[in-house]
Amino acid sequence: MKRFKNILYVAGETVTQSAAIERAVELAANNQAELTVIDVVPHAPEDLDRTTRARAEEYWLAKRRSSLDSLLAPYKRRLNCQIVTVAGKRFLEVLRAVLSNEHDLVITEAEDPDWSHRLFGSKDMHLLRKCPCPVWLTKPEEKPNYNCIVAAVDIDVWESNPEQQLLNEEILELASSLAVSDFASLHLVHAWDAPADWVFTAWADNPEKTTNDYVQGMRSRHRRAMAQLQAHLREHIGKDAYDYIAPQVHLPQGSPGVVIPELTKQLDADLVVMGTVGRSGIPGLLMGNTAETILDQLCCSVLVMKPPGFVSPVRSGVE
Repeated sequence: MKRFKNILYVAGETVTQSAAIERAVELAANNQAELTVIDVVPHAPEDLDRTTRARAEEYWLAKRRSSLDSLLAPYKRRLNCQIVTVAGKRFLEVLRAVLSNEHDLVITEAEDPDWSHRLFGSKDMHLLRKCPCPVWLTKPEEKPNYNCIVAAVDIDVWESNPEQQLLNEEILELASSLAVSDFASLHLVHAWDAPADWVFTAWADNPEKTTNDYVQGMRSRHRRAMAQLQAHLREHIGKDAYDYIAPQVHLPQGSPGVVIPELTKQLDADLVVMGTVGRSGIPGLLMGNTAETILDQLCCSVLVMKPPGFVSPVRSGVE
């Protein structure tokens, strides 16, 4: 299933990124896509004179390019790969590259801050919030193949939301494609809740039965909505492929920010494919609280997709 055509791999600062690069190369080869590797080094200290700063940056850029040449040497027979080295603020230069060259996927190692149990650091969150194309953040020492992939969707059963529906469909299509290529199990997850069940305890003649009927009705609504997404996926990839991956469906009741991270841990997920919640066309309104709460608790790789119409604040001049 060919999807990406212009992939950007962001070189990490560690030497253990060979598995992540191999995944980027494999994905580019399978998609017959262009692959660009970008490495961003910090600007030289401002207390140096202009000439010394320029020479220092030139030296480090040349050194990093040489290192990347060596790292990519084993793959040069498989595909041509462009190498870009630039000085500046990492996430900002990556976003500028995406916007200038119309990359349709960014792959990079997670920051992995050593001061907490969180996998994703502030630089990662900048990229997730502001990048207009999907961002794939891999764990350090990434697995060459995943065993378990989770596709997390957000379904609104009360009103039609074409943009959210399209995003959900894209999440399932991409997750299923990766599950096929990695021979991984696929789990479709949607967390739902019945937030008004407490109302019935105040006015219903039989609060317990009324509350139970309400909750079961909500569960049925969400189950039907998920079944529609499953039907779309089956039609999109074909019955044989769908039966082959045999995705398992999970509809846990509760707050998504609580139950989704818990479920990914129970499943020992290697990758979570999910979307962000944001108002399309409004620069700067980037991710909803639920998405950030979930990301804060994940300890596996993630592939995060933006809703249709998302406008990066970098394009709008807001950095």
